[in-house]
Amino acid sequence: MSEISMTKTSPHVVIMHGDQTGEELLQEALRVLNPDVIRQPLIWMDFDLSLENRQFTQNRVVQDAAQATLTTGLALKAATITPEAAGDVGSPNAILRSALDAKVILRIGRRIPGVRPIGGVYAPIAIVRMAVDDAYGAKEWRESTAGDEIAYRTSQISRLTCRAVAEFAFQYAKRANAQVFGGPKFTVSPTYEGMFKEELDRAAQRYPQVSYRPLLIDATLALLLQTTGEPLVIPALNRDGDLLSDMVLQMYGSIAGSESLVLGFNSEATQVKTVMAEAPHGTAPALLGKNIANPMAMILAGAALLGYINTTAAEQASRAIYESVFETIHQGQATSDLGGQLTTREFTDEIIRRVTTKLDVWSSLR
Repeated sequence: MSEISMTKTSPHVVIMHGDQTGEELLQEALRVLNPDVIRQPLIWMDFDLSLENRQFTQNRVVQDAAQATLTTGLALKAATITPEAAGDVGSPNAILRSALDAKVILRIGRRIPGVRPIGGVYAPIAIVRMAVDDAYGAKEWRESTAGDEIAYRTSQISRLTCRAVAEFAFQYAKRANAQVFGGPKFTVSPTYEGMFKEELDRAAQRYPQVSYRPLLIDATLALLLQTTGEPLVIPALNRDGDLLSDMVLQMYGSIAGSESLVLGFNSEATQVKTVMAEAPHGTAPALLGKNIANPMAMILAGAALLGYINTTAAEQASRAIYESVFETIHQGQATSDLGGQLTTREFTDEIIRRVTTKLDVWSSLR
């Protein structure tokens, strides 16, 4: 998979602070990413994306955070509140994706030890979804005619976005030894969705070593529960990918075991330039201040971000965090949502202890 060229001793990482439990869990992830723990120096660039500050700055802080991310290439974002009132500051995620020219969202469903999945799935399923366009941001209107009312929508996708999704899907599948599985409904939409299919077919030619099983989206959904033994990478349009991501994560019994990556690319849409890592869940206001929320997804987001820093220390730290998280869960040490008794802070403490031990041991084996 393409990596950001980050060879500086101390890479800068944009930290986007959030709301409610989202901010609390970000603080837990930052404890794990402390350079004293991971042995990879990092320099934080902090931006307050809380609802209050977004309203105060009229989203200027969101734009500033995006510009900083374009410079550093790396960002870690807490969950934020999107206000429902019309005319308010809206969703920071939409602003960030646009400003970063993001084209791909990656989410991976994976087994969580001790959590029973649905349908017997156990191999990872990665959803590589368009981050922009399609049904989102489409022009919509209604017209009345002959006693009826008709709603219209004009959507769009671009060749470069299709190429970025296709290229990244095959890059990721090559690294994960997975099959690229599924695709758009090009038979019904040969011009619109057919362009996406064209880019997937071209990427398959560039990566002949990657197994490619193109299927229409309805067949993909029907077969997902039957495909249990092989890692899959599913490229998808924005709307399809949104639905698939939510469904696939729940197939593994919880969204706690997955991070979410928003990816921007170079002008040819072939190499990752910017990575914004976050947890797929929201701000969970009911859990605020109770020290019981599960920090697992946010910690995994930090581990994923380290994977895009091109240093041995960052690569080892990323692996150590992933292993520590799932070993901890496997040994029955979890927060209450996964059947355990650890508090938020206790779970993070255990991850830190294990990461420190692993890095100590690995350093002695060099």
